Amino acid sequence: MSRIAIDARESGTSTGRYIDKLIEHLHALKPDHEIIILTKAERLEFMADIAPNFPVIETPFKEFTFAEQIGLMRQIKDLEPDLVHFGMVQQPVLYRGRVVTTMHDLTTVRFRNPSKNPVVFIAKQQVYKWVNKKAARKSATVIVPTKYVKDDVVAFTDVSPDKVAVTYEAADHISDRPKPVEGLEGKQFIMYVGRPTPHKNLGRLIDAFKELQKTRPELHLVLAGKKDANYERYAQRVYTENIPNVVFTDFITDAQLRWLYETTAAYVFPSLSEGFGLPGLEAMVHGAPVASSNATCLPEVYGDGAEYFDPNTIQSIVSGIDRILTDDDRRAELIRMGRQQAAKYSWDKMAQQTLAIYDQALARG
Repeated sequence: MSRIAIDARESGTSTGRYIDKLIEHLHALKPDHEIIILTKAERLEFMADIAPNFPVIETPFKEFTFAEQIGLMRQIKDLEPDLVHFGMVQQPVLYRGRVVTTMHDLTTVRFRNPSKNPVVFIAKQQVYKWVNKKAARKSATVIVPTKYVKDDVVAFTDVSPDKVAVTYEAADHISDRPKPVEGLEGKQFIMYVGRPTPHKNLGRLIDAFKELQKTRPELHLVLAGKKDANYERYAQRVYTENIPNVVFTDFITDAQLRWLYETTAAYVFPSLSEGFGLPGLEAMVHGAPVASSNATCLPEVYGDGAEYFDPNTIQSIVSGIDRILTDDDRRAELIRMGRQQAAKYSWDKMAQQTLAIYDQALARG
């Protein structure tokens, strides 16, 4: 029996949804391996709940720190694993054991975060570029969520395409009973949920909303997500320009998110760069018609289930949203095709493919 360690330090974050679902569905497969989970203290109970037969060990080492490079490497070595799966690029780069790495995308390589100190961020970004290349080259297999990311990783890191495996993610139906968001009942709104970092392109979404308001003054724009420095910048802009009907929800529960998906006139995803685009797929699961950027991987993932627009052009965004709002036949078609598209993806299939990747890496000796 081989011993496999899975680095689940990202558990509980938006990116960490992947590693949480992988562990849950791996556990259901009852693999013929000893699988050990490494995660932060606040996620120990969660992991024990979703995967009771997998030993769970606390690992306090924060990403992008010297403690990660030294302490985590020492902790892993003490476990003497036959294979380590790092669920993200951040890892001890000097670790020499057999490794599989998941690379979600290269967005951080290309975009800056204005909420961070620019000098510090640029320095970290250069290190991050090097870490991406190092991790890809030393891994037995690199796992990516889409063919787009595979091509991007191959071009950026110069690894062989044969070394990169695509395992699509999936979206779940929220089981919590829907709960209305206060102040939005009975109102027509379009929505976005997620982080407000620059590549999410929310500035142009707000511009497009201003155009839509000229003919639809009662329309609302809901921006759902925990408030941070970037969201505060957008809120300040909305206040300064006196743009009405823009709602910043701050943190919302799953019950509220389900209500938003099921009630919205359109889910809008204006992103300039994604590795998979899970929120749009989640919206489709809940019957929301999706207007999506045509950038990077999104047409690959959403297929015929979305109304596409050019995210760099305000008028294109306006036209994409407006078609959903005005064409009832197109709206009904998108809802139907969106559900069909979302049904093509499965966490169970992703876990089976990942287990096969482990077996292949172990077999290479």
